[in-house]
Amino acid sequence: MKIFPSIIFFALFVVSLSAENYPDISIQDLQKAISSGKVALIDVNGAKSFARGHIPTAIEFSSAKANLGDLLPKNKETLIVSYCGGPGCRAYKRGADAAAKLGFKNIKHLSAGISGWKRSGANIAKK
Repeated sequence: MKIFPSIIFFALFVVSLSAENYPDISIQDLQKAISSGKVALIDVNGAKSFARGHIPTAIEFSSAKANLGDLLPKNKETLIVSYCGGPGCRAYKRGADAAAKLGFKNIKHLSAGISGWKRSGANIAKK
């Protein structure tokens, strides 16, 4: 009987971990969203990386986190995409979690990151 509470605890722990994950968005789908003006981007790579090149229209998270709510759209259903360096990077969660705390519901992750974006030949903006 002691094993049953342990199983329930473990199941709840796994569910809570997965709740922090955000669905991935492809580079192609992100490009379409940018073209239609229906996305806000959060770059969590840091100010130096941002200055070297970022996805056009992205917000640089480290300098904007204090007033992120003022920089993101008022419509909480707007697609928010957070990204970092590439597939192995988990830093994107800082930006995604900040958007979630502000009440945004449609948050995704560009797992390809800025490295994948650059490799794809997509446009890069520089500060």
